[in-house]
Amino acid sequence: MIEEEFYSTIKLKTGEEIFSLVSVSEERDKTILILSNPVMISEIASKYGVTGYKVEPWLKTTKEDIFIIDFENVLTMSESDDDEMIEIYNKFLKNVEKSRSNRTKLNRKMGYLANVEEAKKSLEKIFKIS
Repeated sequence: MIEEEFYSTIKLKTGEEIFSLVSVSEERDKTILILSNPVMISEIASKYGVTGYKVEPWLKTTKEDIFIIDFENVLTMSESDDDEMIEIYNKFLKNVEKSRSNRTKLNRKMGYLANVEEAKKSLEKIFKIS
């Protein structure tokens, strides 16, 4: 049975701190967390004292957006009602989605000029003319 979603900060036993939209599920005899688009948020301070936030995907080498974690791997977790943190998280997700939709699909005609021999001949011809 999956419970209602909520925003949460999760501290894993590995030391990682994750912010995510979370659902809790009881599977057989264990509890699992279903994380939607987990991110790591770091506070950044400048030399002038102004603080900002750096938001990055929790796992950078995958395009998946749903992850399952065994609750046994969690050190602590806290439900978040921090509007600023939730807004930062949602803005990051919108930007990621926007950048994914704006990417041009690659095809064989894009950027292909010639094989090595043809390119060499073309460059030599240009060089001789100039």
